[in-house]
Amino acid sequence: MLLIYESPNDFDSRTGDRLQPYIAAWRAYHRSLVDAGAYVGGDALLPTASATTVRLKGGRRHVQDGPYADTKEQLGGYMVLELPSLDAALECAARCPAAATGAVEVRPIAPEIREMVVT
Repeated sequence: MLLIYESPNDFDSRTGDRLQPYIAAWRAYHRSLVDAGAYVGGDALLPTASATTVRLKGGRRHVQDGPYADTKEQLGGYMVLELPSLDAALECAARCPAAATGAVEVRPIAPEIREMVVT
């Protein structure tokens, strides 16, 4: 899985003339992953201002407006890819348009945990 992080300034700067080139880069990136048969799924996320975090403390639900962590970069989206190796995943992450100004975290999915939960 690729977890795609960018700064609030990056998100805010994509208006007017700066939006279309960024979207075009994402379209090309997405198309290359689909054409390679690597793309499984993914989505962009709304800004962190729309986030709500839930925790249980003492058996009671506590709800907090905003993301789990207050960081310089925000989780802006994710992609699930089917790739043969970590090196291939790192190469895909390096080509991600957000990697130029933000960060792309590569994290393997744990299907064995899913199997334990689903069955």
